[in-house]
Amino acid sequence: MDYIKQAFGLVVSGDRELWQIIATTLVMSFFSTSVSALIGIPCGIAIGKREFKGKGVIMRILNTLMGLPPVVAGLLVFLLFRAVGPLGSFHLMFSVPIMVIAQVTLITPVICSLSASAVGERTRSMSETAQGMGISRIKQTGLMIGECSSQLVGIVLMGFGRSIAEVGAVSLVGGNIQFKTRVMTTAILLEANKGNFDKALALGIILMLISLVVNAAAYPVKRKR
Repeated sequence: MDYIKQAFGLVVSGDRELWQIIATTLVMSFFSTSVSALIGIPCGIAIGKREFKGKGVIMRILNTLMGLPPVVAGLLVFLLFRAVGPLGSFHLMFSVPIMVIAQVTLITPVICSLSASAVGERTRSMSETAQGMGISRIKQTGLMIGECSSQLVGIVLMGFGRSIAEVGAVSLVGGNIQFKTRVMTTAILLEANKGNFDKALALGIILMLISLVVNAAAYPVKRKR
């Protein structure tokens, strides 16, 4: 109970650094989840709704990438965008955009693979009926998306959960710079390393509350679908 009071005290204290950390966390998580969904869901639908040669290989690769260690993804992005890297001319290192790129690298395979699995299950159950009724492929795709919309919302929320809870990749490419790239997870790690376990746990509670609020806000949409 004391930790909850401390977390509440941190929020209401108006601490500038804390609010900057929360804002950076939300911006990074929102954009990384949105970009990953815009890429992953269409690709997942395209893969899941039809059978083709090599589909099994693609799904195995996606399933493997779902378990990609965050530090490995962060290292790959770091090597690409460092000053002497092939994309170093963009000068994105230790910024929020590079953190978003690292998160997209992690989240997109998750969303794509889960979307393909969800659509694939629906396709097998409704394709024969739709073809028998003479429904066009475009309308079949629309119906399929409507049938899977609840699962797709859940998949996006899962992607958001991974984004907001990730620490390895964002710490590597973002640098955990105060008032610039520090987010909730890297702040928790920093406070724990300093021995401020009370503050670290309070920050953890705030992070969980943020996730709870986002999921609660999305729940009516998911339920309606």
